[in-house]
Amino acid sequence: MKTFSINTLGCKVNQYETQQIHELLEQLGLHNCEPPKKPDLVVINTCCVTHTASAKSRQYIRKAQKLSPDAAVVVCGCLPTVQTNELNNISKNVHLVGDRKNLAETLNQIAHGNAAAPYFQSPQSSLNISTIIKAENDSKIKFKKELNNHLKLPPLTSFKSQTRAFLKVQDGCDGYCSYCIVPKTRPFVHNKPVKAVIREAKSLVKAGHREIVVTGVFLGAYGQESVRRKNWPSRQNDKLAILLDKMAKIPDLARIRLSSLEPADVTPELLDIFCKHPNIMPHLHLSLQSGSDAILKKMCRQYNSDVFREKIEFAKLYLDRPAITTDIIVGFPGETDDDFEQTVGLAKDIGFAKMHVFSFSPRKGTAAANMQSRVNIKTIKERSKILHRLNIELSQKFQQQFIGETAEILLEKDDGQICGRTERYFLVYLEKTGKKLYKNDLIRTKLIRYGNHGMYGDVLQE
Repeated sequence: MKTFSINTLGCKVNQYETQQIHELLEQLGLHNCEPPKKPDLVVINTCCVTHTASAKSRQYIRKAQKLSPDAAVVVCGCLPTVQTNELNNISKNVHLVGDRKNLAETLNQIAHGNAAAPYFQSPQSSLNISTIIKAENDSKIKFKKELNNHLKLPPLTSFKSQTRAFLKVQDGCDGYCSYCIVPKTRPFVHNKPVKAVIREAKSLVKAGHREIVVTGVFLGAYGQESVRRKNWPSRQNDKLAILLDKMAKIPDLARIRLSSLEPADVTPELLDIFCKHPNIMPHLHLSLQSGSDAILKKMCRQYNSDVFREKIEFAKLYLDRPAITTDIIVGFPGETDDDFEQTVGLAKDIGFAKMHVFSFSPRKGTAAANMQSRVNIKTIKERSKILHRLNIELSQKFQQQFIGETAEILLEKDDGQICGRTERYFLVYLEKTGKKLYKNDLIRTKLIRYGNHGMYGDVLQE
């Protein structure tokens, strides 16, 4: 076995873990394979947060088998970890890794041609068992292997093909929001030690990454053994702030950005660190989900609309016009017209820089899947359109306030026109310039106008 390819679905945590898989396979002597070449090993890092994500994951599996019929296919990530019967019809040459701690050794065994196929490791399976499953031809195949539990996915030395590097510092959730299956896919709350985070961050900076996005399944619970604040010794958590303070002092780390937080994570200690270090970006992604207290309670969220509003106002006292981005679920069971109007009203009051709008769909294995008072699809589509239009309006209003000012952008891509993201995360497209620019450059720009695609700027001469 000489070559591999990886397909990834889902969140920043999955994308981070894909990079770990990539580095491990290279350490094992394999080389990344680009189409049209056919790899010997295909890894599919799945997502199952929605039925659509699960369906795409299964589609990737079928596509891999069709395009590379002789390849071994390893299915990892969230989908194999839950018993939702969505992978019952997987056929030959597919290895389902249901226990994440076995993934590294599974890849090692397959890379060296020592693993029987196909086989399935359930999340509850021990490391020294014989697993018997049925193959496509209904014959029984035995897999007996003492997996090396000490072989783990490696820390990252680079985040290939991206300017911004993701760095996972926390994993697991026991919050059980009623719509979310993540506590079943990642139930064990654990954290990366501070020293390990700093070592990895320094490696990423050494590899040339100017910006690091600190991420986790429930980032605000960094350093805790549960994501439920009532289980925290003081119900407060300053450990994320302490970590950021140390990261911000790493030489040549130009930017630190946080992934998703919850309102209660926005503490004076955290905001003090934002103010102390200019390389921590003035951007907070706070998941709202709904502006209705009745719906938030049904969702089992750890805040209400007043708390959300207060935390935003609190952040604005510390930070200069911070970008507040959010997630909203439309059509949660029982959502009335009044509930929806409360969401719209709160969004307008806060003035989000960007809203990610999701239509509710029942996810098997969650409490919300069994809730009554379903909102009909037509109503969900109508409400989604309203929020999408509002998102365009609010995004434009947020960005236009900076016209005439200077911003620093990190060049990420060149799709016909050079662009990059500001400190507050919105894209800026550059007008024609005679200066040669490169991906991953940090450049000063003057924001001059808002157009059809977003903000436009001129490069400032140094």
